[in-house]
Order: sequence, then C-alpha cells, then structure tokens
Amino acid sequence: MLRFDSDYMETAHPKILEKLVEINFDKNTSYGFDSYSESAREKIRKACGCPDALVHFLTGGTQTNKVAIDALAESYEAVVCASTGHIATHETGAIEACGHKVITLEGEYGKLLPEALGKYMKDFYSDENHEHAAQPGLVYISFPTEYGTVYSKDELMQLRKICDEYSLRLYVDGARLGYGLAARCCDVTLRDLASLTDAFYIGGTKVGAMIGEALVVPKPDSVKKLFVQVKRHGALLAKGWVAGVQFDMLFYDNLYFDISKNAVDNAMYLRDGLCALGYELYLDSPTNQQFIVIENEKLEKIKDKVGYSFWENIDGEHTVIRFATSWATEKSQVDELLTLLG
Repeated sequence: MLRFDSDYMETAHPKILEKLVEINFDKNTSYGFDSYSESAREKIRKACGCPDALVHFLTGGTQTNKVAIDALAESYEAVVCASTGHIATHETGAIEACGHKVITLEGEYGKLLPEALGKYMKDFYSDENHEHAAQPGLVYISFPTEYGTVYSKDELMQLRKICDEYSLRLYVDGARLGYGLAARCCDVTLRDLASLTDAFYIGGTKVGAMIGEALVVPKPDSVKKLFVQVKRHGALLAKGWVAGVQFDMLFYDNLYFDISKNAVDNAMYLRDGLCALGYELYLDSPTNQQFIVIENEKLEKIKDKVGYSFWENIDGEHTVIRFATSWATEKSQVDELLTLLG
C-alpha cells in the first residue's frame, strides 16, 4: 500500500540511525548537558546568526508549543492565532490547560493576516471594558501553515511591527519548518526568523529525526528560567543526548535543508502530475502538503490502496484530501501514486 498520510511515517534518516548506533555505549551527561547536544546548539546558533540563543531539545510539537507559550506569556495572557492554528484545532486544549485562552481570528489558507491582527488589537483596546477580557500577550503562527502555505518576509515583518506596537510576543510553530524554508517561493531564512520572532522551533520529528524539536529563543533574556519551565511541564529528557545527537547530524553538512528540498521537489512533481490528470487543487501549496478535490466515487476505489489524510467534505459528491511527501519520499513512489489516480 502506498503511504502519503503524513510526513513522519519513516523512522529517521540513515545518518542519524548510524550515529545513534555508533554512540550507543557512550556514557553521556543527562538532561541535555552532553557534548552532542552542545555541538548541535552551536550549529543551530550559527545557522540562525544568534550566538547567544537559548536552544532546548524537546520531543514533540504539542509539548514544545506548550512549553514555549507558557514560558513567553504571562500567566494571565491569551494567545492569538488563525482559526486553523494547530493549537486551536488539534492539541486538545493543551495551551488553555496552562491557563492561556486561545483567541482565533479568521485567516487565509492557514495564515494569520497582519491586517486581521491589527484590526483585532485596535478594536480590543478601543473597548472600554477590555480589562475584563482575556489579555492578548502572544501571537502564534505556523511556518508553514496547516495548509502548507508560507509567510513572506514582508508579512512576518508586518506581524512583528504590530506585535511591537501592542507589546505582543511572536512565536512560530516550526513542525515542518524545513519544508517551508525549502519552498521555491520562500524568501524567509532561519536568520530572518531569529531576527523577527521571540521564539520558534525547528521541527525534527517531521523532517528526518526519530523524535525531537529544537526550541530556539534568540534573546535569552526574553524568557525566565527556560530549563525550569521545561522540567515543570514534564518535558525534560533524562537522555537528552538522544535528541541532541539527531540535531547535531541534521545540521551537519546541510542535511536538514537537503532532505527538506527532496520532500518539496517531490511534492511539486506530484502537484504537476495531479494537474496533468485534471485534478482540482484545493489551494496552491508550495510545500510538501498537497490538497486535491476528489470525487467520492473515485475516493472509494482508491482508499484501500493509498494512505491519505481526510481534510473536509466539499459537498455530497466531493472531498478534499491531503497527500504529504516527506524527506524520504522517492520519485518512483510519486509515479505509483499518479498511476493509481490516473
């Protein structure tokens, strides 16, 4: 069976597995104070152009979002995000369980638009009763978004300007960050993210690692006691080197960016093939997630032959589904999928 359900169905890049076997019997310091984690931190700091950045390795996206948002936002502050934001739709209220109300604004194919944020903040402070409402303190966006779209550098700069105007922190969920940066239309770099955000994370789970996300805080004084915050949320790995060594390999010899490009190249090949077959794209995604509108009758015929993600029902006869390529996807697998859909 072909599997295009998601981008974390494979275990890990072979170079990571080889390195884990190589160091298997090493005796490492616990809690991320080992040499491999420190080497990975230095590589990430260099890539981000932030020599003093805090870098902490966690195991998954929801955990990282929870730790980062709770560390960046005051206990009484709310988080603003697009209505499709992952923290609002697929994290079972994890952020609100920390006491931070999630305020959602209508976006555009996953993006929180600067004009929508600006209008919301202006209206909020124009309300004489605003002190009786949840106080917005942080803006959450995903790069790329849940719809595979990416923010331009100009859009990020506009969001940053609004955040500065209203004393908001800006945090980026980078679960698929590599695939966003590899998009051919993307004009954003790691250094841009480091200069325009208060924190972001570099996703490893979906981009070649067995497990792991690298939380980056460019300015150390913007959070208090990050190590304590991590442990307080039950997110501190005793065997911290297991995550650290994976990022040490991902940021060695451009591996993270090369394998991200592989996913995007195959996704663009898939997109072109789908269009050639006459399928309607639900939206124009430049990253590894591709969404099509498919007839339910056709979907019924292929559902036992290929894995995909259900997205939404369009009407009684059509459904939107998602195919996701990954760092490990091969062109031959895409060809098999196109043959099946033809």
